[in-house]
Amino acid sequence: MERKELIRTIYLYLFSLVGLVLVIIGLVQVVDLGLKSLVFTNADQVVIYPSYPVKPVPSSIDEKQAQPTPEELADYERKQAESQRAQEASNKARTASNALAMIIIGTPLFLYHWKTIQKDKKA
Repeated sequence: MERKELIRTIYLYLFSLVGLVLVIIGLVQVVDLGLKSLVFTNADQVVIYPSYPVKPVPSSIDEKQAQPTPEELADYERKQAESQRAQEASNKARTASNALAMIIIGTPLFLYHWKTIQKDKKA
């Protein structure tokens, strides 16, 4: 019977630790996300060096006509900026959902096993 008690105790402490680690990692991610959103607003910005949009040069047209117009360049830069903002928002949402999932799973896992350990100590 002692061996079963030892295995049970190890199991309870191990899963309490796993739950606690999940909660801590989730909270660290939430704090990180909050700091990046509120304090260090430039931390998530990715510097993208967009490639210059060049039209293919047909053999019958001279090279000046093949260059993009200023409107095309402005449109291209606007699309790049929109894409970067959408990617940043997507990354923040992914981080938030991951952190909340860890907290939601880790909290009951930790609490259940820790309360069981405390009950066993009293008995």
